[in-house]
Amino acid sequence: MSRAAVLRAGVALLIALPLAAQQTEKIDLNALARIRQEGMERSKVMEIASYLTDVHGSRLTGSPQAKAAGEWTLAQLRSWGATNPRFEMWGPFGRGWSNEKITARVVAPTSYPLLAFSGAWSPGTNGPVAGDAIMVSVDSLADIAKYRGKLRGKWVMTSDIPTVRPHFQALARRWTDAQLDSIAGLPPQAPGGGGGPGGPNRFAGQQQLAQARAELFRSEQIAGELRAGGGRNDGGSFTVGSTGSRASDAPAAHPVVIVAGEQYARIGRTLAKGVPVRVEIEADNRFYDSDLNSFNIIADLPGTDARLRDEIVMLGAHFDSWHAGTGATDNAAGSAVMLEALRILKASGLPLRRTVRLGLWTGEEQGLLGSRAYVRQQFGTRDSSGLRTMPAYEKFSAYYNMDNGSGAMRGVWAQGNDAVRPIFQQWIEPLKDLGMRVTTIRNTGSTDHVAFDGIGLPGFQFIQDPLEYSTFTHHSNQDQFDRLQEDDLKKNAVIVASFVYLTANRDEKLPRKPVSATP
Repeated sequence: MSRAAVLRAGVALLIALPLAAQQTEKIDLNALARIRQEGMERSKVMEIASYLTDVHGSRLTGSPQAKAAGEWTLAQLRSWGATNPRFEMWGPFGRGWSNEKITARVVAPTSYPLLAFSGAWSPGTNGPVAGDAIMVSVDSLADIAKYRGKLRGKWVMTSDIPTVRPHFQALARRWTDAQLDSIAGLPPQAPGGGGGPGGPNRFAGQQQLAQARAELFRSEQIAGELRAGGGRNDGGSFTVGSTGSRASDAPAAHPVVIVAGEQYARIGRTLAKGVPVRVEIEADNRFYDSDLNSFNIIADLPGTDARLRDEIVMLGAHFDSWHAGTGATDNAAGSAVMLEALRILKASGLPLRRTVRLGLWTGEEQGLLGSRAYVRQQFGTRDSSGLRTMPAYEKFSAYYNMDNGSGAMRGVWAQGNDAVRPIFQQWIEPLKDLGMRVTTIRNTGSTDHVAFDGIGLPGFQFIQDPLEYSTFTHHSNQDQFDRLQEDDLKKNAVIVASFVYLTANRDEKLPRKPVSATP
């Protein structure tokens, strides 16, 4: 090809590229090196994670454990020199709840212990309660009548008997370069559609059936309900969630106990042979209704540029967890990384032109409640009537989130923001040796960046190696400190601190996608 042809081709390529792609980002490699040195040589990420998990334990929103962990976190932020670490309240959330004790066993036809947990917001048993187990299947309103007069004082089993299958593939994995490249090349997602025909009627029918079943159990005065642990059912790893109401005026309910799938299946198979099974359970569960609100943890590193210091760059993660494990991969990992990233930025002494703000959210597990409340309080709302913003909306640059376990960061979901992709790709270049590789136009959801993205603010989640997050630890009793990967978390904190630094010191805020394109 002649030189003139090469020049023409280059000009045509520049015309075809988005404007942002033609701009070369200013990247201070010396600053990134200082961030890396602080994060890799003097890391506190595992110490932070251990205090959140080993010392304070699970952090169910509204529980005393969550409050104590939050107070410890504020003390750490003060010791690092963060500005105005504080609880910002939101609500109402509802009653707090905690499990203080649970013992469960089968006492006949032979005795053996059960691996069991109370469902969140389930009442306790008021001492040991023994009763026969009985399988109950209520699939329609017509099924209600056949159980009347037969359930009093019994432990009612309402789950199907789970099937435990062997693992023919490893539970943990990392993205290959080819897989990451394939994600990067995916086209934008089509707008989501509504529910299928008859959806509202179907859900109304399910609600009616659930109410009828609850009334049956209440009138029969059952001892309690047994459910099979969802998810893995392998070697005692099973998921535990909410089974009761947070409402302070909720009607009296029965205890609900989640049992390891293999043991639940053993009881069910024994009953199917016509052999009675007697169960004894004691659960000490406590409700807290003196304050129905919850908190977010907020702290700042003030900007140094007179023109830009009123603009905000945020980093965050959800602070709350479920209660069967200690909430290590979901999401002490994300909270520890974001705290460590803030510590790194402060300890490095690097100037930040914009103000950097940390947000650690509660109520995420119940529907992104804390981050949605913060966005409503600070930036604005968007609903069928349109977008209503506050002055801080125009001063916002970006929010970065971590909530996919302990795996190393490999890229960024751009959430349909095509203008930001070439910027991120340039920022990734000096971080490639840490594992970063791609940006993708695609969306990811179900975590707190959605609260920002939903009103048109740039909110991003990092792509992470899956490891065993979805296959073993997510929402399960195995979500413990031991599942955290130190090297991955140290790298993640350096990556987050680098992205935040570059965002805070960029001449302009990050570009936004049109509000009409937000999900």
